[in-house]
Amino acid sequence: MAPSESAQGDTVPSEKDKLEKKVPNGEREVASMGEQIPATNGTAKAAKRSEQGVKLADGPKEKELSGKEKKELAKAQKIAKRAAEKQKQQGQPAVDLVVGNKGDFPKDAGKKGPLGPATPASKTQHKRSGSSSAGAQVSLPYRQAPSHAAPIPAEPKKENKNVALFDHLYGHPRRATVAGAGKDVHPAVLALGLQMRNYIICGSSARCVGMLLAFKRVIESYTTPPRNSLPRHLTTHLSSQIDYLVSCRPISISMGNAIRWLKVGISNVDVGTLESQAKSDLCNSIDTYIREKVTVADQVIANKANEKIEDGDIIMTFAKSSIVQQTLVEAFRRGKKIRVIVVDSRPLFEGKNLARALADLGLEVQYSLTHGISHVIRHATKVFLGAHAMMSTGLYSRVGTALVAMSAKEANIPVIVCCESIKLTERVALDSFVHNEVAPAEELIIQGKISSPLSKWEDVPNLQLLNLMYDLTPAEYVTMVVTEYGMIPPSSVPVIIRLSTNS
Repeated sequence: MAPSESAQGDTVPSEKDKLEKKVPNGEREVASMGEQIPATNGTAKAAKRSEQGVKLADGPKEKELSGKEKKELAKAQKIAKRAAEKQKQQGQPAVDLVVGNKGDFPKDAGKKGPLGPATPASKTQHKRSGSSSAGAQVSLPYRQAPSHAAPIPAEPKKENKNVALFDHLYGHPRRATVAGAGKDVHPAVLALGLQMRNYIICGSSARCVGMLLAFKRVIESYTTPPRNSLPRHLTTHLSSQIDYLVSCRPISISMGNAIRWLKVGISNVDVGTLESQAKSDLCNSIDTYIREKVTVADQVIANKANEKIEDGDIIMTFAKSSIVQQTLVEAFRRGKKIRVIVVDSRPLFEGKNLARALADLGLEVQYSLTHGISHVIRHATKVFLGAHAMMSTGLYSRVGTALVAMSAKEANIPVIVCCESIKLTERVALDSFVHNEVAPAEELIIQGKISSPLSKWEDVPNLQLLNLMYDLTPAEYVTMVVTEYGMIPPSSVPVIIRLSTNS
């Protein structure tokens, strides 16, 4: 035992001295020597102390983060990035946001120095090499002390200029240009929409005829795509044209009736019919519809209404209606001596065109605005009115019509409405609030006057302008309705609708 102990005692100190030396790749050296030296208690402890000393000399070796720690670190970085972007959007001074491990933040970060504000932590922290240590914890983001800059004043909230009672009628503003229109919209439809929007084509019948003629050109230039049938695809193609017209101005009752008729006609086209023949038949149907429902109907109505006009009558009318104008012209051609009173209102002043046309023919015409109704109504013997639509509950026409009809009723003057059957509807309306059309308020401003009281109405607080297009005249104020089917009371409108539908 003595020789072995002496040999072992001589060996261990020399190995310990060798372990304490600082050599490159210390960990490899320790591992190789661990394989050569027997695993005794003394040598194991010495090797462990030597390994720790080498690791401390080389610096801590960082281990890779676990999946959970990576998620927490990414989440903290994301929160810091969002906070920085929010500060930037609000116009506040930029803030350094640092997200890292606990050991990354210096103790003096955020403290005031002797010469200025707090030192950013991003400039005082030590650089990190590699990934974070396995035992590191994710710290919360911190920020610099913001500078005392003047806050940016918030923009004042824009006042809502819509009238609350009619707020449901305000939709998208009317289209003023063809910009943004779909590529499938036909050029004829593009032109028609702008003409209706600018009141170049005005009136229910004129808009209906213009729409049908535009659809006729759409059908003529239409080509059925492959793997499609004309009845199905043409209906979809027309829908894009209708959407564009609605964006320019809401469609009238007569236009809605014509659209339904045309779609039914397209759906009834036989799939086996040649495309050229089907298109020709549809175009002929449109021409027939315009001739029967508008052109011939207006002539019949004018002849029937003339039966109620006598020599010496003073006829009052409101705004401009094409069928009323045709009735008055027919009475003048028959040699009846009549006088016409045209009542008009802002902003369209449609009655000016009617008064000018009748005066050019040689009729005696008196022109007045709505505020003079109480004066001119005393001279009238009959009142002839046009219609935008006729319901069983009353007359739906240009705003101001109800005022004229009520004034006539008060003066015991008969009120006669001239209306084509395509303007009749089964819709029921008891007021002008639920269904109506709101025109742009700018139309109420008198053009050409710089000092107009309404020139800067949008800047006046608590001032709202309402420009309604139509009003409802209750049926009790209408004496009779003249259609191409005859003279009827307002309560018989549903009967005429059934007759026109069956025919």
